[in-house]
Amino acid sequence: MTYISEEALLELENRLKSKDFKINSLLEITTAINSNRAVSEILNIYNYILSEQLGIRKFILFNHQKSWHVLDKMGIKGKVKDIDVEEDFLKFSEITVIESSYKKSLDKFDVVIPVYHKDQPLAFLVLGGIKDQLLSKDKRSFINLNFVQTLTNIIVVAIENKRLAKESIHQESVKKELEIASEMQRLLFPEELPTNSKIDVSAKYLSHSEVSGDYYDYIQLNEDEFIICIADVSGKGIAAAMLMANFQATVRTLYTYKRFELEELVTELNSKVFANAKGEKFITFFIAEYNSTTRKMKYVNAGHNWPLLLRGKTNTKLNKGCIGLGMLPELPFLESGEVEIQNNTTLILYTDGVVELENPSKEQFETERLINIVQNFYPLSMEDLNEIIFSKLDDYRGKCKYVDDTAILSCRIF
Repeated sequence: MTYISEEALLELENRLKSKDFKINSLLEITTAINSNRAVSEILNIYNYILSEQLGIRKFILFNHQKSWHVLDKMGIKGKVKDIDVEEDFLKFSEITVIESSYKKSLDKFDVVIPVYHKDQPLAFLVLGGIKDQLLSKDKRSFINLNFVQTLTNIIVVAIENKRLAKESIHQESVKKELEIASEMQRLLFPEELPTNSKIDVSAKYLSHSEVSGDYYDYIQLNEDEFIICIADVSGKGIAAAMLMANFQATVRTLYTYKRFELEELVTELNSKVFANAKGEKFITFFIAEYNSTTRKMKYVNAGHNWPLLLRGKTNTKLNKGCIGLGMLPELPFLESGEVEIQNNTTLILYTDGVVELENPSKEQFETERLINIVQNFYPLSMEDLNEIIFSKLDDYRGKCKYVDDTAILSCRIF
């Protein structure tokens, strides 16, 4: 019969207790993760295991999410200063005892535990008070460093997965918003533009992204009158696109249910844009009202690229108006213009994506090139003219990309 000493029995008991402790700790953590508990709750369990069960009362957990930051800490007062993770810890790929350091802040710690995933550093846990434990013959934390590394790995990966899941949900939400904005804009653009004995209207548009920051419209008021307009919103993205979609709907609504004078309309639009954008974005806008009986065209240009009236070799830039809409709560000045339209006059409305397009030498296309194209290709139909203009833009940019929405609305009045 073999006898086991009391000392050996005690060691075996401690090992079993340690094994049970590890299993129970991992079970508690994984249950919390699988239950989709909040990050703060998961960290509370982690803190309890380190401090109460392993006796670790001083630590900092650095985590990488786009940049290095403190994810968790204990026994450290105030902000963590003087520690540069990339400079101080990236050299460690294994659990390492920190010897004397040139940094005073690092002298407070004894061990650094790195956490890697596929050769990428995710976190670094630095522990303090380990040497004091060893002097007091409390070896719980020291003999369980590998377990602490495993536990930290599980925690950090779980938090990273939560972050990625949130990003995925956010991206899906953004995608839905883009689809809604795009659909709104598609419905608000005119489905058909007229071509008859009085007028020939055509538009061509190239969106830089899924949603547009440009807008054009044609509204037939009655047999003799129509509205033609174009707009561009400052900035890009969903917020800009949604502001423009709202603006499109507002223009249509105001003209459908109430006939405004142009000055009144522009003043009302300015108030609505400022209220919606809070002064953070603005819209440049050109609108003209034409009467085929009087052959008068009244217009307001709210900070937009100057539309062109061309007939033969002459051209007129329509520049009377005001500042962009939404820049200020009230327009400091507003002036409408009026021109008499002769037969076979071409009106070209465009956004800055046309004239600000750059070639490989960083030179902009500019207005004069646009004027020359319109004059040189008269009397093409407006649809053919727009195709020619975009063809010339493609030739001019070479391998450069369009960096902005690009729209042209062409109108020939016979």
